[in-house]
Formats: sequence, structure tokens, C-alpha cells
Amino acid sequence: MDAPAPTVTAVANLHYAIGGRTIIGDLSFAQKAGEHLLLLGASGVGKTSLINLLTGLATPDKGSVSICGEDMASLPGAGRDDLRRRTTGIIFQTLRLISALSVRDNLRLAQLLATGSVDDSKINGLIDAVGITHRADARPRQLSQGEAQRAAIARALVGKPRLIVADEPTSALDDHNAEIVAKLLLDRAEEEGATLLIATHDQRLKAYLPNSMTLQKAA
Repeated sequence: MDAPAPTVTAVANLHYAIGGRTIIGDLSFAQKAGEHLLLLGASGVGKTSLINLLTGLATPDKGSVSICGEDMASLPGAGRDDLRRRTTGIIFQTLRLISALSVRDNLRLAQLLATGSVDDSKINGLIDAVGITHRADARPRQLSQGEAQRAAIARALVGKPRLIVADEPTSALDDHNAEIVAKLLLDRAEEEGATLLIATHDQRLKAYLPNSMTLQKAA
């Protein structure tokens, strides 16, 4: 009998408030390795706040956040940074590519920070896989929106994360490019053996990630 898949993401009884206003109230869910989840919800329901809690960029008021069996919320700042680098690739809503570096050098830096070394063959393979080999030496300001999105996906994968977290990765894209990015995220997650979590209000993504959960405004 095969061993059960390990839990990658575990959120239990999560509460989070900003300025006295409850953003997330008593939220629980979990993802096993290889399980992909779409977190749906309108603007203002706490999707980005949840991303920040999952990645250790914010601290819950109550409850726990466990990533790959380690309690993110209880770690000090340096410990959170280390856990995030070791386990998680993040695609922010604002892509946060370093403007002074080429696409290739953005990936080289991300890989160095995540793993302590640089593997140019891995980097070149990812750049090719996301279809921007011809833009590898361009800087972010020289990229189209779609190219920059692909570069951000490659950067999120370069450290071979166990969890890929994406915040509104298709909200600024037309139907054609939204389909390309959705399929690319799924294909690369499967190729890398990673678990995927996408937070979005984009209902189009339900066609690609049938496993979904809808966040509601906290009472």
C-alpha cells in the first residue's frame, strides 16, 4: 500500500484583523502534496491577506498556519524567511521582478537565495519551458505583461518549491492569455511535483482548477 501523501498546507481556525476589522474569521483548510486549490472571492474578502499569512509575511491573531509540517506563524522573522525560501514559490499580484536585472539574472538570484547555488541548466530549461527564451536577457521594463507573468512563474519555480502560491495571476489578462497562464501554472506544477494554490476573483480559472473554495467577508 502506498504511503499517504504528506500535507503541504494546513490552516486551522485562522483569525486575522487589520485596524480592528476582522479580515479572516475561523478559516480552516488543508492541501496534500499534489493537490491544487483555487481560492475564490471578490475584492476585499481577504485573499491577499491569506497569501501573506501563508507565506509568513503577516501574523495571524489566532490559529495556525503550517507549511510542509512546520508552523509558519510561530517562527521568528528569520525563521519564516528560511521556511519560505525552502518550500514556497510566490507569484505576487505585482510581479516584483528586480528591474535592474535581466530575466535570467532574476532567476539566478532567486535560485541562489532558495538553494545556495546556481544551476544555469535548470534556469535555461525553465525559461524555455515558459516560452521566453528570446527574452531571457531583457529587463522587466522591456517585457510585455504576458512575458513578465511568465518570467514571474519561472522565478517562482526555480527553487523547486513544494508549494506554489499565486495572487491574482490572470486578473489583468485577456481570455487567451489567461488560459495560457492557467495551463502553464498547472503544467509546471505537475512537472515540478509542486502543490498549487491560486487566490483570485477570476471565475474563468474554475475551468482549470475544479477544486475550489470561496472566501466570504468575515462577519
